[in-house]
Amino acid sequence: MSEFTGKKSFEISDQKVTESCPSNIALIKYWGKYENQIPANPSISYTLQICKTNTEMEFFADEKFSVETYLAGKEEPKFAEKIENYFKKIEEYLPWILKGKYIIKTENTFPHSSGIASSASGFGAIAKCLLRLDDSFSGCNDPKFSLKKASFLARLGSGSACRSLYNGLVVWGETVEVDGSSDLFATPYPSEKIHEIFRSFNDWVLLIHEGEKSVSSSVGHGLMNTNPYAERRFQEAHESFSKLKNILKSGDINSFIKLVEHEALTLHAMMMVSDPAFILMKTGTLAVINKIWDFRKKTGLPLFFTLDAGANVHLLFPANEKEDVLQEFIIKELLQHTQNNGVVKDVMKF
Repeated sequence: MSEFTGKKSFEISDQKVTESCPSNIALIKYWGKYENQIPANPSISYTLQICKTNTEMEFFADEKFSVETYLAGKEEPKFAEKIENYFKKIEEYLPWILKGKYIIKTENTFPHSSGIASSASGFGAIAKCLLRLDDSFSGCNDPKFSLKKASFLARLGSGSACRSLYNGLVVWGETVEVDGSSDLFATPYPSEKIHEIFRSFNDWVLLIHEGEKSVSSSVGHGLMNTNPYAERRFQEAHESFSKLKNILKSGDINSFIKLVEHEALTLHAMMMVSDPAFILMKTGTLAVINKIWDFRKKTGLPLFFTLDAGANVHLLFPANEKEDVLQEFIIKELLQHTQNNGVVKDVMKF
């Protein structure tokens, strides 16, 4: 029996709860999974601070099970169906979950299709709301355990969502490099093992393409099942963790840049050699990358990038590291490659 299996004895009542959960950006990428959202390799991400999902969940006890969902005030029946299926999937861990009606209202602080993981923040916020209800019904008063269980449940909705429950650098996937790491939930990376330079970072997202991606993340993960380079990729992720552990402790920013950019390009390389193959970068993506490389070569300043499974570029640079020079370059040279001069500014601090 899982430590997260729900108590059979509970008393439900009408409740309204609100929660907020940020998104995250992976440095070592999770790409490829097994049944029940088990990752094929460990990943680590920065949790953002400004880009988040705010969710209100109203629960009507003893009514027929149903879900209504609203995104920015607009009813979304397809998303409601997805949440209903998710709730049925996790009944083992929340035995009361199908014994009522839900009205869920959610809003993102960032634009849709911006290259920021709304599924991570969205399912993170829903899981936090569910644990608020569960703690009320079960009488649980263990915040640390509730957060761990919320991470576990968020994973079953969207894999990377489990990392969004914690601040700072967060690990998901079992690795010998991080004590307590697990495939079932996320684990904060030990803050005492992180050099000061990595504790405060900017993340400016250039909106190269604001439309829907040509392939969903779920389809992309599935393509790894037949990718001829998948096993080598999974092995490399473990090797990257070993390198990153030393980098984080020493403060070696140049090695950090090299690893993070390599991980981003590897993610896209995996898509290019899948069957069918996808090229998710746009011409603007490539132009930005080349300009970043040229700028860094000329100035030596630590401006670098990472990418999710899309065209938009996450610009990373340490806080207080000649920010005026870096920001001026971004505004003058890089914004021209976005679709509508679009940029989302965020920061990671812990």
